[in-house]
This record gives sequence, structure tokens and C-alpha cells, in this order.
Amino acid sequence: MISYYILVRCGILLLLAVVGLACSLTAQYFSAKAAVGYSTSLRHALFKHIQRLGFTEMDTMGTSTLITRMTSDINQVQSGLNLFLRLFLRSPFVVVGAMVMAFTVNVRAAWIFVVAIPLLSVVVFGVMVITNPLYKTAQARLDRVLGLTRENLTGVRVVRAFDKEQSEIDRFESANDLLTRMQLHVGHISSLMSPLTYVIINLAIVALLYVGSIEINVGGMASGDVIALVNYMNQILVELVKLANLIVQVSKALACAGRVQAVLDTEPGMEFPAALKGEAPADKAGDAVRFDHVSLTYAGAGAPSLTDISFAAKRGQTIGVIGGTGSGKSSLINLIPRFYDATEGTVEILGRPAQEYPRAALRGSVAVVMQKAQLFGGTIRSNLLWGNKNAADADLWAALETAQAADFVRAKPLGLDEPVEQGGRNLSGGQKQRLTIARALVGKPEILILDDSASALDYATDAALRKALAALPGDLTVFIVSQRAASLQHADQIIVLDDGRMVGLGRHADLLKTCPVYEEIYASQFKKGDAQK
Repeated sequence: MISYYILVRCGILLLLAVVGLACSLTAQYFSAKAAVGYSTSLRHALFKHIQRLGFTEMDTMGTSTLITRMTSDINQVQSGLNLFLRLFLRSPFVVVGAMVMAFTVNVRAAWIFVVAIPLLSVVVFGVMVITNPLYKTAQARLDRVLGLTRENLTGVRVVRAFDKEQSEIDRFESANDLLTRMQLHVGHISSLMSPLTYVIINLAIVALLYVGSIEINVGGMASGDVIALVNYMNQILVELVKLANLIVQVSKALACAGRVQAVLDTEPGMEFPAALKGEAPADKAGDAVRFDHVSLTYAGAGAPSLTDISFAAKRGQTIGVIGGTGSGKSSLINLIPRFYDATEGTVEILGRPAQEYPRAALRGSVAVVMQKAQLFGGTIRSNLLWGNKNAADADLWAALETAQAADFVRAKPLGLDEPVEQGGRNLSGGQKQRLTIARALVGKPEILILDDSASALDYATDAALRKALAALPGDLTVFIVSQRAASLQHADQIIVLDDGRMVGLGRHADLLKTCPVYEEIYASQFKKGDAQK
């Protein structure tokens, strides 16, 4: 009979173990699935939201910060959520269950649990409240370290050229030291959680043994009941140790989640209408771009980048933009595709204010070739199709011919299907510039902006490019931003900028007579008496 009883009890224990294992595996599976699914959705939502942000928001947050949000912050959120679903939802049941069972054993002794558990909760959540803002500070310092690393690796050739390796190492170590000190500080506070919980639990066990001895003497409890209460307390200890470690991870996850949410809460500074309404006024049908007393001050900047700019560019004209470094050339042309909104004044595109255009309509009418030629991993064809995804091969080759890129593309073994590495690493600077110009031309825009995008081209190729652009059919309006006076002297109008102000507007010959700034730029590039080319 006794052996049968033992076998039944062992069978029950074995069954409970199997059930516990099944529940544990199920919890592991679904918690991991939920955490991975959530982080994937969050990453998609964050990336989609970043694509909606304008240049102003991107400038404010910085590229390295956004990369950190997309990678390490979301990974930390995923890890914290996984642990939360596995442990945080289980531990309270175990703690409360142990306390309830204690009351079934002895009410007087169970009051020790009532006192100990709130004290433990104060310790656990108190540490969490203190460390949460510290983790945010630590992540901000991590952003600084990542920013320095990115800057150094991007400009590694310049660092080597100026023999600045040691100064860069010192700068990195300074930022890394700040990060280390903050991580140590928050680590020291977090590490207090385990010893404090052990102290409270051990004091509670001592109290249980004391109360239990008294109850045994008066016959209120059996010795086995004391052992049961101590086991309940140890069970609470195990769960709280797990919970304490979990809290550290959850604190990090909450800090990272707050940083991700801060990006999601950043709303785009400009809105685009859903559709283009009405017709452009008849008296402005010939206008391509018109600036009316336009000023621009970047967010956080102390001084305006552009001040009181007014000019009109007609359809089919070539407009040159020239000026010294920091004169506002890029700022001016960035207003045309509405990368930024003018602080004062009105920017009109094709006869109507830029704010009236839907995003797709505006960016389809205005093509911009940036200063830094940026290509994406894929093929030459896939990069060109950014201009028009439905473009035929004939359209691609026509754009390449105009951009003076057809010859080197034909020389490639695979032609249009030649691979392009990330960032165009396998192409020269001049090749990348010509491909980006071709990409812009594939979309057949009405306004083409070349923002110093021919700087890597030799004079002959630059001249051939300008001649090919002028020969294009239709009324293509071309804005050429250049430091070369030779690239602009045949333009219909030349805008001369100096310290954000327009100090000259006219043709080359007129500006040489009336604009000292333009005359100085031209004289610095051509010796007096040289023939104009």
C-alpha cells in the first residue's frame, strides 16, 4: 500500500514536470515569436516614418542617431520584451501564490510575507525608476561614440593624409570614457538590487524561523510547516532574483523604446496636398521658377542662409548659380524641389506656389543631382530606373548619351546590367556623377538642377554635357550650380550670391561690368586677356 502511494505521488510529480516543461516551451516559443514580430513591425514602422521626414528633421536628429534607433535600440526592445513575456508575467503569480499558500499554513507567520514582499517591490521598482533616465543618458553617449566612429571611418583617408590618427584616437577615447563612466554608474546602481533583495529575504527567513520556533513550542505549527514556509520564501527569492535581472533589461528596453518613440513622435515639418488643383495663371504660363523676396533660416541656425532673393527663370532657360563657399547656393536650389520651406517670401514652380504641389508631382517635375553623387547597390539599370521605373532601354541609353556616360557603360562587360556596389564603390567619381545626371534625365523633368554635380568632370566633358543639355527637345529649364565661371558664361541668366544675398543677376558679359563679386570670381580663374571659352 505504501509503495502504491509512493508510485502515485511520483507519477503526479512526473506529470507535473512534463506539464511544466510543455508550458515553459510554449511560453518560450510564443514570447520569442511575439518579441520578434513586434520588433519587425516596429522596425518597418520606424523606417517608413523616417522616409516621411523632411531635410530639417533629418538634419536635427543626425544619421548616426537614426541608425542607432533602427539597430541597437530596437534590438534592445526586442530582448526586453522577450524577457518580460517569459518572466515578468510569471513571477508575480509565483510570489502571490507563495504568499497565499503561507496563509494556509499559518496566518501569524504569513504576515512576514506581507511585510517582506512590499519591501522587495520598493527595492526592485525603486532601482528601476532611478536607472531608467540613466540608461537614456548612456544611450545618448553611445550615439556620440557611434557618430565619432562613423565620421572617422568615412573620412579615414583625410585622417591618414593629415597624420591625425592619434588625435582621433584621443577624441574617441574621451567620448568612450564618458560612456564607460556612465555605464559603470548605472551598473553600480543596478547591482544594488540583488544584494538588497537577498538581505530582505534572509531577514524574512530568520523571522520565519523565529516565529516558527515559537509556534512549534505552543503547538500551533509542525516542524514540516516551518520548512514549507522557508521553501515558499526561497521560491520568492528565486523569482525576485530573476525579476531583478529582468528589471535591468526592461529598464534598458524602456529607455530604448522611449528613444524610438521620440523619432516616431517627430512629425514632418511640411505637408503636401493630396492632389494638384486648378490651373496655373495664364500670365505665369512661361515661368519655370520664380522667387519673390525669399529668405531662409535653418532650424537652430542663428543667422539666415538666404536673404531677400528675387528672380524669375523662364521655361527653357539655363540659369547659372555662382558664389563663394557658404554663399547660399545649395540653400537656394534646395527650395525649388521643396526640400525646405522658405522662411519668408514665395517660391513658385511652373507658375504656382511650391506648397500647392503633391510630393510626387513636384519631385516628378523637378529633378535634382546632388553635390555628392549617390548610387545604390544593384546594377546600372536599376539605378537609372529610379528616374522612371517604366523607362525603356532606349530611354536609358538616350539619358546616358546626354550625360556623357554611354561610352563607359558600353565598355562594361554587362552594359546596363553591370553590377554597382553599395555607394558606387566600383566606379570613379566622374562616372558616378554622370550616372546620377543620367538618372535624373530618365524621368524627363521640366526642371533639372545640377548642384555642382559636374565637379569631377574635365572641362571637355563638362562642355559636352552642357551642349547636350541645351540640345534636348522641349522646354527643359536647367539650373547649374558651379564654382567654374566657364561652366556658366553661356547661361541665359547667372545668379551671383554672396553671404546669402543676391548681388548680381544677368548674363556673363553684363556681370563682368556691373558685379564686382562675379568679376573677382572670374578673374581668379582666368588670367587677364585670356580668351573666353
